[in-house]
Amino acid sequence: MTRQENQENRPDAEREPQGYRVLVAGATGVAGRELLNQLEVRSFPVSELTVVASEHSAGTNVRFKGEGLVVKTFEEVDFRDFDLAFFATDADVSREWAPLAAEAGCEVIDMSSEFRMDPGVPLVVPEVNPDALGGSPQRS
Repeated sequence: MTRQENQENRPDAEREPQGYRVLVAGATGVAGRELLNQLEVRSFPVSELTVVASEHSAGTNVRFKGEGLVVKTFEEVDFRDFDLAFFATDADVSREWAPLAAEAGCEVIDMSSEFRMDPGVPLVVPEVNPDALGGSPQRS
């Protein structure tokens, strides 16, 4: 399911025209914290943000736009509630959870090495091939 289909299937009362419902997995690690920083400094249109990490980090806080966000585990979230899921995780975590997010209708951006050699998943480097995003195949 694409983001557009996901949005179209939601009742009007639930639509978020001001931004995206975003999940950041691996939010307590170095890459996850930098991703949160870039979303903030670049004013990425976020209407709702949920942060996820390991059970060890669950219950701790990370900051986004001056607010503390409580870190959740994957088991606590429903991927159907998000438009975008960023994975700043190890390959094994991405292998387990990224396909579930995609199946639920999220656009998944995975920064791990897990899918790099998969011909069904585009490897996008914005400065080199930004057009690769346009026709990305849907994987389950």
